[in-house]
Amino acid sequence: MPDNPQTQKEQPRRRQARGERRIAQLLEAAARVFCTTGYTAASTNAIAREAGVSPGTLYQFFPNKEAIAIELGDRLVHELRETYGEALAPVDPATPLEEAIGSTIDRFMAFNTEHPVFFALMHGPDIPGRMAETHDQLHATLIGRTEDLLTTLMPGATRADVTRTAHVCFGIYKSGLELVLAHEGTERAAYVQEIKNVMVRYLRPLVGDRLG
Repeated sequence: MPDNPQTQKEQPRRRQARGERRIAQLLEAAARVFCTTGYTAASTNAIAREAGVSPGTLYQFFPNKEAIAIELGDRLVHELRETYGEALAPVDPATPLEEAIGSTIDRFMAFNTEHPVFFALMHGPDIPGRMAETHDQLHATLIGRTEDLLTTLMPGATRADVTRTAHVCFGIYKSGLELVLAHEGTERAAYVQEIKNVMVRYLRPLVGDRLG
């Protein structure tokens, strides 16, 4: 007896769901490999082995490791865009500076500590081709959003001053992130707090009494 129409509809959905689960499995394995060896030293064989599948199974979904890195990077960038949309939202002038900086840094740190492969791919010396463009676009967007936030905190500053301050803030964060990712537990938390302290001390004279 032929399958009924409902069964025929369900079969492609089941195949699609299995495919999505397999892709997620491969991306999770790739993230672990990229973090351990770096992008250049990683191989599709190592990723397949980490995922517990054959190389042939991997090639059913990705032609090479660059395609894996790009898919992984695209998904992480999408998630990060949601994170910085919240983290760099306008600040209520009544908010204490320490609180405003702390909540922003906490959100970005949470994202990067949950996805250490993002730093490995985006800030490593061997970024895959298309990801370099994505990184540059993301960097420009983050700087722009930081400038918008600082403009509300530094109303008397020139555009050049705001841009310079945004770049310094981003540099402090990026340098601190590398230290944070190199530690765990209470020591990691201590480094996060140190980064917050540095940022507050840098911005306090520039912001003045605008925030509490």
